[in-house]
Amino acid sequence: MNEEYDVIVLGTGLTECILSGIMSVNGKKVLHMDRNAYYGGESASITPLEDLYKRFNLPGSPPESMGRGRDWNVDLIPKFLMANGQLVKMLLYTEVTRYLDFKVIEGSFVYKGGKIYKVPSTEAEALASSLMGLFEKRRFRKFLVYVANCDENDARTFEGVDPKKNTMRDLYKKFDLGQDVIDFTGHALALYRTDDYLDQPCLETINRIKLYSDSLARYGKSPYLYPLYGLGELPQGFARLSAIYGGTYMLNKPIEEIVIENGRVVGVKSEGEIARCKQLICDPSYVTDKVKKVGKVIRVICVLSHPIKNTNDANSCQIIIPQNQVNRKSDIYVCMISSAHNVAAQGKYIAIVSTTVETNDPEKEIKPALELLEPIEQKFVSVCDLFAPTDLGRESQIFISRTYDATTHFETTCDDIKDIYKRMMGADFDFEEMKRKKNDIYGEEEQQ
Repeated sequence: MNEEYDVIVLGTGLTECILSGIMSVNGKKVLHMDRNAYYGGESASITPLEDLYKRFNLPGSPPESMGRGRDWNVDLIPKFLMANGQLVKMLLYTEVTRYLDFKVIEGSFVYKGGKIYKVPSTEAEALASSLMGLFEKRRFRKFLVYVANCDENDARTFEGVDPKKNTMRDLYKKFDLGQDVIDFTGHALALYRTDDYLDQPCLETINRIKLYSDSLARYGKSPYLYPLYGLGELPQGFARLSAIYGGTYMLNKPIEEIVIENGRVVGVKSEGEIARCKQLICDPSYVTDKVKKVGKVIRVICVLSHPIKNTNDANSCQIIIPQNQVNRKSDIYVCMISSAHNVAAQGKYIAIVSTTVETNDPEKEIKPALELLEPIEQKFVSVCDLFAPTDLGRESQIFISRTYDATTHFETTCDDIKDIYKRMMGADFDFEEMKRKKNDIYGEEEQQ
């Protein structure tokens, strides 16, 4: 403890572990502490099942029909990885992939008029899909071809639409797409949570749809990946990376005080000792006076003994309920995984419903999603506040992560990581830079 570190990290949530790994690879001396006895903080996977019952204060222990408690690894925050997304790039570049095994999620579905439909993943599926009528399909296909060919640096691909000026509403109009198609394009392909994007320049949406189709192209069933044994494996993978580069880890370490002198962080006090540092990274729970509440999320973990209806008995899937379909301002998400991912007992499925809270009765808000999952064996309900930093760390050198939102992929988490990195280092996060630094340390020859 009584040492001087470049960076001290508090909390072992995914954001903190990735930043700790990146800082260690960057040659910084890192101390990483967590008051919990387990990795993952808010984004942990809970095992055995008995611990989940305790965590949610459910009386008694799990029934025998749930199988062995040790067979369960239940994520508190459900998310999938986009196959071509930023987190997969971070995993590949840092070679954290060598500690993890992934499976492709079998299908992505979208809710329309009370039913769920598979989001078409191939041209043949698009033509066979009952999401759209025949003429709508042709127009949608033209739209997808336009998106695939659109290159922001080549005006010849614009076809009279300027992606940096024209809004997405204009682009939908150009291809004469109807409301249902707009709903599933914006929410199931571009993965927006609300409809605010319609009046913004369409370049961002074009890039998001490209990310979806590039991710889909890698494995074909869906654009999403999920790690065996649960998401709790991710923070542990990056923690190992940090340790390889000399990072020091301490779990079960009570944090008594963040020591500040002249408005700037100088260290952290724990069990009477002070570890000194130049910069500090932490999650909102460690600095309640430097964050503000920006909303609430409800998550319901549901244990099922059957696959979700109308998903072709998929052992994993994602369902998005666009807000327009249920008269809301934000989407409802369902992530489903099963014993195939070593996160549940044989023949069991875990479906997790999440959304941004909009009323005083959050459970009523997710009713349409729960109806898709019936019958449900056991529910674990949590409603938690979302926090964002009020202090960006320029003076204090304290860099605070944001609470994980309701989205079912890690793109927003990666944006937060890149944002914190830029504020700490004064430069953009560069994947290539990470690669080079690694070669320096291992002394590998530059690969051709």
